[in-house]
Amino acid sequence: MNICGNKDYEDGASFVKNVAIRLWEHWCLKAIGTMLFMGIFFSIYLYLLKHPTCDVVQMPTTIVDDTIGFSPFFLYFYLSLWVYTSLAPALMKTKKELIFYGMYIGIVCGVGVGIYIVFPTVMPQCSIDWRCYPEFSMLKTIDAAGNAFPSMHVAAAFFSLFWINRHLEQMHAHPLLIWINWLWCLGIIYSTMAIKQHVFLDVVGGLILGGIFAYLSLQHHNARFHSSEKR
Repeated sequence: MNICGNKDYEDGASFVKNVAIRLWEHWCLKAIGTMLFMGIFFSIYLYLLKHPTCDVVQMPTTIVDDTIGFSPFFLYFYLSLWVYTSLAPALMKTKKELIFYGMYIGIVCGVGVGIYIVFPTVMPQCSIDWRCYPEFSMLKTIDAAGNAFPSMHVAAAFFSLFWINRHLEQMHAHPLLIWINWLWCLGIIYSTMAIKQHVFLDVVGGLILGGIFAYLSLQHHNARFHSSEKR
């Protein structure tokens, strides 16, 4: 992966045109498919959150968690995951690639759910008075700090990082956009600890889960769609 981007990058107008073309391709399928996928996943996720299958284990903290202080600003990075992860399927060019991508992100989520079933975990309680941060009220009501390991927030973001980067390289994006992609993903990953939704070990688990299947999916994609076009 070339984090510095392509030296022969497209000018702004051409790049925007390429993005618009990709977004328009099968836009209805992408929109409906993404909403259905998220709806099904969160239905299962929230059910397991409220009905764990066995004793819930509290995740241990590390020196990393002690070092990272609570930063409410990062709530916005945390919530931006839903936009970020939607970009990878939205920029797909063909229906076959879209289905292929859906299969692999489905595997990522399926493995995560499987771990939550056999090894339910929860964040350790922190001393933050959440009444002082009303912007967190909905998050704390809906997404309590259970289903902690691995962090699916991190797994989904890390998986999406490599696919979005692939799209940007295909479109000969300016190196600045490559860096923005990485910084956005890193912001999401850091946010999980900064707003005390996850501990460092949850993040490590998410990175491993998302990274393994990002690598496998891209290798499989290159073998299957080796003659893919570059726009």
